[in-house]
Order: sequence, then C-alpha cells, then structure tokens
Amino acid sequence: MAFDIMQSLGLENMVSDGGNGITINGILLGIEPICKEDVVALVHECEERGFPWGLQNDNSKERLTPDNRFLEATRDTYLKTRIVPGLRAEDQDKIYKAFVACPYPQELTLRTLSCLPWCRFHDSYFFVEPNDKAIGIRKIMDYFHAPYEDAIVFGDSGNDLSMFTNEWTKVAMGNAIPELKEKADLVTTDVAEDGIFHACQALGLI
Repeated sequence: MAFDIMQSLGLENMVSDGGNGITINGILLGIEPICKEDVVALVHECEERGFPWGLQNDNSKERLTPDNRFLEATRDTYLKTRIVPGLRAEDQDKIYKAFVACPYPQELTLRTLSCLPWCRFHDSYFFVEPNDKAIGIRKIMDYFHAPYEDAIVFGDSGNDLSMFTNEWTKVAMGNAIPELKEKADLVTTDVAEDGIFHACQALGLI
C-alpha cells in the first residue's frame, strides 16, 4: 500500500512497515516479520477472551481471519479480508502484522500484548506491527553512506515516538501528540495546513 503512494509521488526509496521494510530504487530489499511465538500467545489469549483477530502472513494487502467475527466487529476496509476456516497462527511460516478487535482500553488487559509492538488507529481494533521506525531510517542512511544528522523526520502520533531520537532533526506536526512536540526540534502547522511544506521552508530546504 505504501509502495503505491511512493510511486505516485515520484519517489524510489522508503522505510515502511514500522521500520521493518526497506525499499531502494523501487525494489523491496527486505521486510522483517514480528515474533511468531509472541503472536501465537496473543492469539490464544484473544480466543480465550473472545476478541476476534486477523493476521497478515505475507507482504500483501490481504488480512486473514478464521471467521467473519472480525469484519462484523469492525466493518473495516483498510485491508481486504479473506476468511480461512481453521486458521491458526502457529501454522504460519511468518507473521508480519496482527489485528485484534476490541474497544479501548481493553487491550491494556491483554497480558501477552506486553511482549509485542502495537498501536491503535481505529476505535474498533488495534494493530500489532513493528513500531521502531528509527531502525529503518538507520538502514536506509547506511545504505547510502549518509550521516544520520542529515536525516529529518516528521511525525504526529504515538507510533512516531521511536524515531524522535537525537541522531537527526525531529519535526512534530501541529496536530501531533504532546509527547512528540516535547521531543521535537521544530513544531510546524497541522498536516492539513501544509505542515511539511512550512517545515521545509523553516529548515531552509525550499
């Protein structure tokens, strides 16, 4: 999904999948899965608690679920959902993302979730996915033998906190959460108010 947006913007390189995916010159060089054993444990706990779940076991736009309960609970169209009766997390070779349908803050009661990276973008469910974007930024800078201090990162939500380190310039959008603004070198206007454009002007890039 990010690849399509990258191409539409005329770009060839990107960090994706929460820092676990690296694309150079339009080619995905690699994408790391999340810990399968930890996801299996989470899925078992979700089944005990009655929380519907889904998985992504490849780099596609498709989510797998064992039944229709996840769709019924979320009505989500972010990914195409394919029902695989009898789906088991332990049978997958690799797992790249997981999805659990439950209202906030019930995820905080899931004991097995403490071992996994996760974030919530929707009211009806949360994502289990990589969330250390700094790892991917370092990899792409290393590939081009570029100094880390030349990097500029932009963020607005909790899944951006990991890349707000002192290795490079940090820009928080005007609509960013307070934690990001506290760590930022520059706070720009909201995303919807051309925040990136204004930040680039302030930094002398344009």
